[in-house]
Amino acid sequence: MQIDSPTLRPENYRPRLADRLLEHLLGVTGAVVVDGPKWCGKTWLARNQARSEVLLQDPTANYRNRRRATEEPLSLLAGAQPRLIDEWQDAPAIWDAVRLQVDQAPGVGQFILTGSSTFSEHATAHSGTGRISRLRLWPLSSTETGLSTGQVSLHGLLRGVQLPSATGQATEESLLNAVLVGGWPSSPGMPVSQAMALPALYLDGLVHSDAARLDGGQRDPDKLRALIAAVGRTTATVATNATLGRDLEAVTGQSLAPNTITGYLSVLTRLYVLVSIEAWAPALRSPVRLRQTPKRMLVDPSLAAAAMNATPDKLVDDPKTTGFLFENLCLRDLSVYCAMNGARLSHYRDNSGLETDAIVTAPTGEWAGIEIKLGAHRVDQGAASLIRLRDKMAAGGQRAPAFLAVVVGTGEFAHVRPDGVTVIPFDALGP
Repeated sequence: MQIDSPTLRPENYRPRLADRLLEHLLGVTGAVVVDGPKWCGKTWLARNQARSEVLLQDPTANYRNRRRATEEPLSLLAGAQPRLIDEWQDAPAIWDAVRLQVDQAPGVGQFILTGSSTFSEHATAHSGTGRISRLRLWPLSSTETGLSTGQVSLHGLLRGVQLPSATGQATEESLLNAVLVGGWPSSPGMPVSQAMALPALYLDGLVHSDAARLDGGQRDPDKLRALIAAVGRTTATVATNATLGRDLEAVTGQSLAPNTITGYLSVLTRLYVLVSIEAWAPALRSPVRLRQTPKRMLVDPSLAAAAMNATPDKLVDDPKTTGFLFENLCLRDLSVYCAMNGARLSHYRDNSGLETDAIVTAPTGEWAGIEIKLGAHRVDQGAASLIRLRDKMAAGGQRAPAFLAVVVGTGEFAHVRPDGVTVIPFDALGP
């Protein structure tokens, strides 16, 4: 890797947890693709370690870089390494050019590609396996925004480290603000009233422009917005397309054909706005019938809140919806923290009706069960469900969990209950 020139680190760069992941991958493969939704900080993350760049969305000379990337992609690869190629999906030929360059001049850490949408599987000639690694970037976690102290680390919990003393400081107001503002990197430091406006602006661009531009399809912005709100309202459930359709019609009076819902959800997935959390499939000796339907959620709860035109007052009057959005917030954070530990996030549901909000599986095979509850008054309910899960796994021959935990929004401190279930304030949880 060339180190003879400084990085392009922005002056006001806020360090990210993913900085360590990107640095690691640059030491392993010739190129790294950083993908994720717009506005989540991909370009700045890459600039923090890149030493030169080419921007495909630069409008200079009628998008000269984009035309060169399509017609002569190799001509854009010369420069100090790691070289950033931003929004590479606008010219998919770049992918094959990077792969060829890494083949012909082997070495790690040559290129960083960023992208805000997936590309057609037929747009490139080679998968890049072994040459190009991937890093999924999320919006800021609560640890990165400063909302969470991170005193209770997922790393420590998985390894049985003694639980530190930590008391949750979140109030109802700060929790609602966290849901409504979200984890967008431009938000920290803004007055809350202004930061709350950003998700609505993001949503407007998504439904009016980004979705249609992705594949040239005709999308009804109002119906797409309503579907995003329906996903937000059903985050805590394994909602089928039919469920989403019924929710949408009941709340808005609008209806969408099943194939239209499928198409809209596909667009949201390709824009990294819709995320699927797969079902956990433990190896069990007993004939437990597991449900394999993934749980869908939005990459940030603020998008659902914006789609619902939510305000603090409205959420106070609607604790059920607030609970769904809070779960979305916690699952976003857990997704980031799992990535930092090389762990996998999934959920559990079986034919007996037993469900667990989050299952964390470490690379070494340890697993943990987590329930997410908005208020302290529901800790007992969450703990009882986790104990049922533990007992069912033991009966099926599964190893004991590394830990069981209830993550709580307000009114709790970090402690281990007599039944062995750990209680964690959400604003104390970290990587």
